[in-house]
Amino acid sequence: MTLPDYEAWAIFAAVARLGSFTATARELNLSKPTISKAITRLEDDLGTVLFHRTSRKISLSAAGKALLPHAQQIAQVGEAAMEAARDTTQLLRGQVRMAAPLSYGLSHLAPIIASFMSKFPEIAVDVQLSDARVDLVEEGFDLAVRIAALPDSSLRALKIRPVHRHIVTSQIYIKRKGKPKHPSELSDHDCFIYSNQPTRELWHLTGPKGEKMSVQPRCRLRTNNGSIELASLVAGHGISNLPDFLVDDSIRSGKLVTILDDWQLDPINLNIVMPPSPLRPARVNALIEHLREHLR
Repeated sequence: MTLPDYEAWAIFAAVARLGSFTATARELNLSKPTISKAITRLEDDLGTVLFHRTSRKISLSAAGKALLPHAQQIAQVGEAAMEAARDTTQLLRGQVRMAAPLSYGLSHLAPIIASFMSKFPEIAVDVQLSDARVDLVEEGFDLAVRIAALPDSSLRALKIRPVHRHIVTSQIYIKRKGKPKHPSELSDHDCFIYSNQPTRELWHLTGPKGEKMSVQPRCRLRTNNGSIELASLVAGHGISNLPDFLVDDSIRSGKLVTILDDWQLDPINLNIVMPPSPLRPARVNALIEHLREHLR
């Protein structure tokens, strides 16, 4: 029996994540020829091409995309085994890659990441902020913070807390355009649409007697970031629905007011999501536990 080439599989996962032999060599502290030979060796063993190579860039082949989850799992299991074998008194080290929404990352995660780095000085953190939903497996993330009603998927999810959404506007807008008394009136008002949600053109609401209603507001502003909406709301340009962490301060200060309070938007949650494998390096678990403690 021939043992699998575990080193080559782990190098393949790293090249797919970093998109470059040079960057992989730098991160793994290996020479570029060593990286190239490992990929060639694995391709020869598998009888297939894993990367399309040009003078400018490399990209995963169809076979490479299909085999990448296996490579990532091999790398993760190896890292988890190495960390489990270390003396428990030894400092955790290595890198954790994390994705999070832009506005929430700036307002809430920044100080939490700073405190985590103080607690674990040997762990490097790569935080990518974007309101677009990333593919954790394909893009090599260890975890992501997501604020949504999660669809069924192979990802592991940890619910942190419910996130309440409010339909809000300003007194400036109400004085100029009036205050809608029923969701059906939103089609006559200037509304803001958050574009990074599955049914962005429709607001799904539940009334005081449990009645369901979907409305299509008239769109004055469409954006993929809630902070853009917030500024225009305070300036008196329209109506939107936004999560509590974005609008609570403005509501308390009187800059914004809630409307249609008898109607509730579909519930969403603050979640930590992870790739499907139950095996994770200890440094990843450390960040997950730190987030759980501080985000509740």
